[in-house]
Amino acid sequence: MIEVEPRRLQDSEPLTLRAVVLDWAGTTVDYGSRAPITAILAAFDEAGFPVTEAEARQPMGRAKRDHLQTLLAIPEVAARWRDAKGRPSEESDIDYLYENFLRVQAGCVAEHSGLIPGCLEAIASCREMGLKIGSSTGYTRELLAAVAERACGEGYTPDVMLSADDVSPGRPAPWLCVENARRLGVYPMASVVKVDDTPAGVAAGRNAGAWSVGVVQSGNEVGLTLEAFDALAPERREAAVVQACERLTKAGAHFLIDTIAELPAVVERINEKLVQGERP
Repeated sequence: MIEVEPRRLQDSEPLTLRAVVLDWAGTTVDYGSRAPITAILAAFDEAGFPVTEAEARQPMGRAKRDHLQTLLAIPEVAARWRDAKGRPSEESDIDYLYENFLRVQAGCVAEHSGLIPGCLEAIASCREMGLKIGSSTGYTRELLAAVAERACGEGYTPDVMLSADDVSPGRPAPWLCVENARRLGVYPMASVVKVDDTPAGVAAGRNAGAWSVGVVQSGNEVGLTLEAFDALAPERREAAVVQACERLTKAGAHFLIDTIAELPAVVERINEKLVQGERP
């Protein structure tokens, strides 16, 4: 066996970010990630088995059928299901909930898909810095098309748009992020930054070997519209933000931002780190 001395990073050709992979709901559109949670809660209500919003948000970021399955596996939810139904949940239950979800989601996704303030400006800055724009979501291809249609009308069109139907398994597995990089023609993964508002999405970026940025205020972990967030008493706002930061940090975020409006500053900071030889 011959062990080759690895090349020191600072002696290699300097690397800079070449692509950003953005989530949709809670990151670029739908402040508070209200569309998916509205549909998930409605799906369970229609099944005669309500769950809390806090419970329903825990698996957010996963493909939506996986989300429902994971939600039913939460110990407290699973115990209530057994008490209510007299048996554990089955695949047929997940299928039924998923059908309910898709039907409700189709009716509300466009309503909750307005761009988050500062999104267009942040994207423009990233493009000016030479980054390509990828995107991924836990939505189905059909739901993504509805969201993207409105976003496009408001001026946001990523170079790549991948749904949960395009790559399996979904987040927190790295493949949606990796497939974005492949389609964008970008490598190594250290030249990619993943931006997401869910622990599953943040973890996916880390698992892909990319930089990972957690979106706090506009995302799933706070879960409030801008108006509702601004209406909170200062101490409640702070508590919500602190809790969200803890969850996204635990998932592996390299950086945390309130909203996508702060992304250009993070890109600049990551580029500084890359030039110094640092890697994710």
